[in-house]
Amino acid sequence: MNILGIDIGGSGIKGAPIDISTGRLVEPRLRLDTPIGARPDDVARAVNKLASHFQWDAPIGLTIPGRVNNGIAYTAANIDDAWIGTNAQQLFEDVAGCPSIVINDADAAGLAEMVFGAGRGCGGTVLVLTVGTGIGSSLFIEGKLVPNTELGHLRIKGRVAEERSSNRARKQKNLTWKAWAKRLQAYLDYLEFLLDPDLIILGGGVSRPKRTIRYMHRLSTKARLVPAQLQNEAGMIGAACAAHRLVNG
Repeated sequence: MNILGIDIGGSGIKGAPIDISTGRLVEPRLRLDTPIGARPDDVARAVNKLASHFQWDAPIGLTIPGRVNNGIAYTAANIDDAWIGTNAQQLFEDVAGCPSIVINDADAAGLAEMVFGAGRGCGGTVLVLTVGTGIGSSLFIEGKLVPNTELGHLRIKGRVAEERSSNRARKQKNLTWKAWAKRLQAYLDYLEFLLDPDLIILGGGVSRPKRTIRYMHRLSTKARLVPAQLQNEAGMIGAACAAHRLVNG
């Protein structure tokens, strides 16, 4: 079965039909620039363009960078605050004419890793971190998602963790990989103290192999620590997985 997965971000919106049995893209993904301001109606029109491009008339899974509960957005990161309180699921269903499910982007990336990637077959407590512009998080206990965690907003040394330890912070402060890894280590130490995970999966832009060789050897955790496998496709794949679960109850 194929399901259209769409990953909505602050700078780009990308989508592709996903073979839900393998997690592979059935067609090349299409990426559109996120409309300036990223207001709900403008983003919805972009989603409709993606659905029309693939001539889609079946379920759609979508992500947004915010906390989502029963299709309603309760926070918004790098998108307009008008999303807060918006029934995103209904909005997308109205414009695309397809049954839809909307979940948090980091939850989607984690779901993809648990089904098809580095967390496949893992029990216990698994923490997935998407380290990029900010730090997103998803938490799984015995394979079940604990939705809408916002662990990138924990405070480390009096500051929000993602302001110190994200990939954007590394670039903005012109940190060496060694200096940045020290900050990331402090964040991981705090997460381990709070959650005692069995496995930590590092995703986002820092999970690319050409980057992991620069810093992974500098990190030390009690939990098994591995890079994510699905990289930039994780959001689309995870969104499709969520929609598949909706269809199949």
